[in-house]
Amino acid sequence: MSPGGEQEPVVRVEVSEAVAAGRGEALERLVAERVASRTASGDATVWGPEAEAEASKRLGWTRLHETSRGLPAEIAALRGELLAEGVDRVVLAGMGGSSLAPEVVCAAHGVPLVTLDATDPGQVRDALVELERTVVVVSSKSGGTVETDSQRRAFVEAFEQAGIDPARRVVVVTDPGSPLETAAREAGYRAVFLADPEVGGRYSALTAFGLVPSGLAGADVDRLLDEAAAVAGDCARDDAANPALQLAAAMAAVPSADGQGPRDKLVLVDDPAGALPGLPDWAEQLVAESTGKEGVGVLPVVVPPGAPEVTAGLPDAVVVRCAATHVPHGTADVEGPEDAHVVVTGPLGAQLLLWEHATAAAGFLLGINPFDQPDVESAKQAARGLLESTPAPREARSTHHGVDVVADDATLGSRGADGLDEAVEALLGHLGPHGYLAVMVYLDRLAHADLAGARDALAARSGRPVTFGWGPRFLHSTGQLHKGGPPVGVFLQVVGDLAEDLPVPGRDFTFGRLKAAQADGDAGVLRDHDRPVLTLRVRDAAGLAAVDAALRGRAG
Repeated sequence: MSPGGEQEPVVRVEVSEAVAAGRGEALERLVAERVASRTASGDATVWGPEAEAEASKRLGWTRLHETSRGLPAEIAALRGELLAEGVDRVVLAGMGGSSLAPEVVCAAHGVPLVTLDATDPGQVRDALVELERTVVVVSSKSGGTVETDSQRRAFVEAFEQAGIDPARRVVVVTDPGSPLETAAREAGYRAVFLADPEVGGRYSALTAFGLVPSGLAGADVDRLLDEAAAVAGDCARDDAANPALQLAAAMAAVPSADGQGPRDKLVLVDDPAGALPGLPDWAEQLVAESTGKEGVGVLPVVVPPGAPEVTAGLPDAVVVRCAATHVPHGTADVEGPEDAHVVVTGPLGAQLLLWEHATAAAGFLLGINPFDQPDVESAKQAARGLLESTPAPREARSTHHGVDVVADDATLGSRGADGLDEAVEALLGHLGPHGYLAVMVYLDRLAHADLAGARDALAARSGRPVTFGWGPRFLHSTGQLHKGGPPVGVFLQVVGDLAEDLPVPGRDFTFGRLKAAQADGDAGVLRDHDRPVLTLRVRDAAGLAAVDAALRGRAG
């Protein structure tokens, strides 16, 4: 309780003066249009007639703190059975919303979870270990996600080769009636959990997709639902004190400090000290895939504490820090020169629901449908086409230190590039005053995690926000905004085969070929959208070191 006897809010959203001054009109509009109460009651008309058909079957997430209440007991019973059999290692095979929420939940609850959201053969092979104590949760809403199906096939074969009955070690989470449900029941898998079909993937944190792998790993998912329930009433209120509306207006309606448009870069500080590690990665997918379409969108930029985007005072950025417990506003690691900052404080379950409500309300302010993802499928189709036709790789413009430089004339100019650093500089030369750089790396994100350290160097070098995504993981999040959002991004791919390839059982392609098709397909779609794309194709470890040096501005 507060000193005055009033109950403390479950979630607190504190904003700096620059944000408060800029969002006022939008906040008033959200209240006047009753966006909060209409969303909470399942009113599909909130986002206009064009979005109504999609929204009418995508609002189940507003009730999950109630409708998911039966799941924790089922999950706990299965976990007890598995532990009694010596099975205590949980691997999650899933992409996008199916993997990001459990990753955050398990990190916040301090329980181990192996997340396999990759097609790199080295990363897949490294997950196929300790099978005697492993259960695999295969999560796919559609049931047809090629990455997840390939991972499932790899584990089934590995279990069989180890003399373990895969049916006892595979748990499936999917939508009712999906191809995966049919296949799982025919195979007699250990358990099949059906998620709410009226919830889209990125809003599915509190469905079976988020709760089953987290609960099997040992997270307290009952507590997670309690935390969400505690903030549900606040998020449904048509009141300027509603924290979700406050956050939505800060995300989507604060004008740029230079008067040249909105502050549409949302810098999310991933601060382990806030006790919610990984929450920005989950919010990144939610915000980017929900808002990035029709030429508008909010670009989430996940950064470590003290990153250039936090300290530079970018005119088109709002910096957000999330914490489980109260962080006094105005501390040095939160404030920046422009003072466009937001601090969101509250427990994880409450923050998950808060961000979902805020993102839906931000969609209203932007005038878009926050529940579709029209440009995600384009990259998937391009990848499928390349898998079927297997064309030769695009010809390199030049090769330096064992790294092929691949780009068109529009990106590098007719002369090409004299070295890796020059190629990167040529790409950065396309950055406008409100642009951003997206680094997209198709390598083993666990084995080569140090490469992400180049992100800060690129941000300092370019003076602009830099996103860093591991492929194909990012295709299910920022990939939508790259094509459908404002056309101000420039794109740097790092691709390579640094591990021995691995066949996909029962398919005529390998994991390495699948990864290459995903990278090439995405680059092709970006070029079709007239986005500048530079691909650095790495041949070996020395080449990767050369790329790392070039990204950090230390190329020889």
